[in-house]
Amino acid sequence: MKSITKLLYVRIPQKSFEGKMEGIEVVVLLDVGGLEDKEKFEKHVKKEGFKAIEGEDFVYTAHSTTTTFSTKAYILEVFRKGLQKNSFNDANLIFLLNETPYPTYYYDKNTNDFELVQVEK
Repeated sequence: MKSITKLLYVRIPQKSFEGKMEGIEVVVLLDVGGLEDKEKFEKHVKKEGFKAIEGEDFVYTAHSTTTTFSTKAYILEVFRKGLQKNSFNDANLIFLLNETPYPTYYYDKNTNDFELVQVEK
């Protein structure tokens, strides 16, 4: 969990967002352990509109013209399917929509889906 929190503070080059004025800028940070085939995974997310950020492992950017709710659902679906096409040990995911961080999700192998990490109070 600490490693994905550190990834949240990765400096994204501004050129990644040039020329995009309307919609939602998306940054997705995936902390995955033991991924069998990174190339296969990245091919899937690229096909779905996510671009890998150079020099960073499992950090992606995209642009959305839908609502934040639809964008969030799409992110979770794309990354869930990408992981299901592979073998891996564990995964955590966090994303930013227009620089607003959303809660961390973990991949639950029992439900085969991302679940919201419950923060203890």
